[in-house]
Amino acid sequence: MAPDFEVHRHDETVHDHEHVHISHHCRGGSTGEAEHLVATHMHDHNHSPLEHAHTPHDNAEREHSHEAHIHDHAHPTRS
Repeated sequence: MAPDFEVHRHDETVHDHEHVHISHHCRGGSTGEAEHLVATHMHDHNHSPLEHAHTPHDNAEREHSHEAHIHDHAHPTRS
């Protein structure tokens, strides 16, 4: 483990923030140019308890909202 990593624990929590979805749209069929279509939505989702290590945050809440997440959209608060 890198010497500047901090080991810490996050308790289980349910919260909401904006989710961004990006899909590819092919213009002109399968040989046409592709463009990115962006959609956003908000809903509650959970984070299971977690212990991990990384370099210290400058602003944990702001940085967390910009990290990629994988969630079970069929059961967003029970994944």
